Amino acid sequence: MSDPSHRLEDLRAEIRLYDHHYYVLDAPLIDDAGYDELWRELAKIEAEHPELVTVDSPTQRVGASVSELFSPVQHLRPLFSLDNAVSPDELGAWEHRMERMLGRRPEGYVCEPKVDGLAVVLTYRDGVLEVGATRGDGEVGEDITANLRTLSSVPLRLLGDAPSLLEVRGEVYMTLEGFDELNRSRREADQPTFANARNAAAGSVRQKDPRVTASRALEIWVYQAGLLQGGPSLQRHWEVLDYLKSLGLRVNPGSVLAPGLEEVKAYVEQMLEEHHGLPYQTDGVVVKVDSLADQDELGATARAPRWAVAYKFPPEERVTTLRGIKINIGRTGAATPFAELEPVFVGGANVGMATLHNEDQVHQKDVRVGDRVVVRRAGDVIPEVVGPVLTPGKDRSPPWEMPRKCPFCESTIERPEEEAVARCTGGLACPSRLREWLFHFSSRGGMDIEGLGYKTVDLLLRDGAVQGPADVFFLGSEHFEGRRGWGERSIRKLLDGIEAARHRPLWRLLVALGIRHLGPGGARLITARYRSMEQITAATEEDLAAIDGIGETIAGSVTEWMDDPDNQELLARLGEGGVSLADPEPSEEIPRTLSGLTLVVTGGLEAMNRDGFGQAIAARGGRATSSVSSVTSALVAGASPGASKLAKAEQLGTPILTEEQFLALLEHGPGGILPDRE
Repeated sequence: MSDPSHRLEDLRAEIRLYDHHYYVLDAPLIDDAGYDELWRELAKIEAEHPELVTVDSPTQRVGASVSELFSPVQHLRPLFSLDNAVSPDELGAWEHRMERMLGRRPEGYVCEPKVDGLAVVLTYRDGVLEVGATRGDGEVGEDITANLRTLSSVPLRLLGDAPSLLEVRGEVYMTLEGFDELNRSRREADQPTFANARNAAAGSVRQKDPRVTASRALEIWVYQAGLLQGGPSLQRHWEVLDYLKSLGLRVNPGSVLAPGLEEVKAYVEQMLEEHHGLPYQTDGVVVKVDSLADQDELGATARAPRWAVAYKFPPEERVTTLRGIKINIGRTGAATPFAELEPVFVGGANVGMATLHNEDQVHQKDVRVGDRVVVRRAGDVIPEVVGPVLTPGKDRSPPWEMPRKCPFCESTIERPEEEAVARCTGGLACPSRLREWLFHFSSRGGMDIEGLGYKTVDLLLRDGAVQGPADVFFLGSEHFEGRRGWGERSIRKLLDGIEAARHRPLWRLLVALGIRHLGPGGARLITARYRSMEQITAATEEDLAAIDGIGETIAGSVTEWMDDPDNQELLARLGEGGVSLADPEPSEEIPRTLSGLTLVVTGGLEAMNRDGFGQAIAARGGRATSSVSSVTSALVAGASPGASKLAKAEQLGTPILTEEQFLALLEHGPGGILPDRE
């Protein structure tokens, strides 16, 4: 067996390096999950070999030394780190340990969203903010009072009958919308972007110039009182939160009181499903024993309180090695770079590839083959490479360049002026472009042909059974009979899907054709005015641009597509295949009750699905969009609405309608339902 002391030395040196970069330099070299793995390994070896524990081991202290950029601040009470749990079983083990110490189970818990930001300490004397500091090493932090005073959510004077001395702990974070805006402005200024909202918040708070801090979208949640003198006698943590709230401090409304561990687990599951809809970055749930007497009795280890634990969600950011950069050719010919990665578990899945968006993004992020890179995958979002994690002095490979030839058809790759995307010039002779177009054509957002996915498309292309979208409607059972995996039921299912697609609404066909810049909303607006392909083809660019919500870009793209002889031949062949090229005329004229209105839906509606929602609005002269903005007339909230859309609507003062109000709006217009527009 190898000597564990050697591994301990390596682990301690590695963790000290990562602590320094995280706490002092605000430039992490490793993701949280990777760091936690190293920490757990160190703690496990030390537990098995207590004689090897040293006083300078990272397990024997809270954090890292503070920066010399700011004056040191001695905290009135030490700040601890939190032990982690990553499964319901580990939550149960945590409760069992406390039960052994107390002789009974704790008297309830408080669950709070674990906000991913910068831990700070605020000290109020006689109700006035005296000092604001970073967490630092838990004993000594950095004086950032001037910067924290710029946050409107940090009260300079407490409300009501304030205590003589109050030290509170909180988390300064950057809103996700503010994070996106900050990175956008930094890209435009050719400045390096932040890898995530946590780094952006830390970098923004620890600025020498408070005006920089003031210019950024920073907020604070206060979650604990470290020291309280001259105030009420409180018995429970939940009472502390209520008291802090009464003083004007910002307490997270997402916190809940949980009588037992089953309720804690239910809250964790709920947050795991819903946290992507929050306007800030979270990476777990903090669970605390509610009784302050129980907290005192349980005490703390050298590093962490025994009465609190952080339940960590599956990591959504990890660091791994960029093995290579290749390109894919999409249905419009767009050449999209993607990363080949050393496989890593992130966001609940093993990831070996991630998007790099376009050529400019690769250069702006300056990621190169061989780099260690941050990979992000949040929920069902496509994994993306955020940026490199650079080690000073380490050699790097040359910057990546877009290939000059398409890897699928050898055609030239060109980048039109003033466009961000390079494109293959091979047209549908490019097998990758044809494959992607066929998949888009048959997808749920297009003609919605059940059973015609990538696997079937690849089969048909390989056999030469289809050479374009129209060929799909000439397929018969003879193309599949006798093939492995194709029985009578699966063949009938596909042919039924093709038959149903022949009768889709005209707007779906427009979307399925893959016309650049034209999405479902624009297609609905066009087909509300022109009810057949013949009418759309005859319309001029000026006619289309005059439709409210279309504009010159979409109009130009549609007329260019319609004028192409190859596309006219495609439409004719679709008609020969039985595809409807016109919508039926309405039995009666639909009143344009929503003229000039822009509506967004969140959640499920009983009366109609999303397609029906958009069609109903377009038919009445309105416009359906997917996101809330300053031009949104109203947000329609159905069952289980998205938290982020509701929050955005409330922030902008956008009216929020029930489904019943929306149906009344369809019939009668905005009078009496929406406020008068100036």
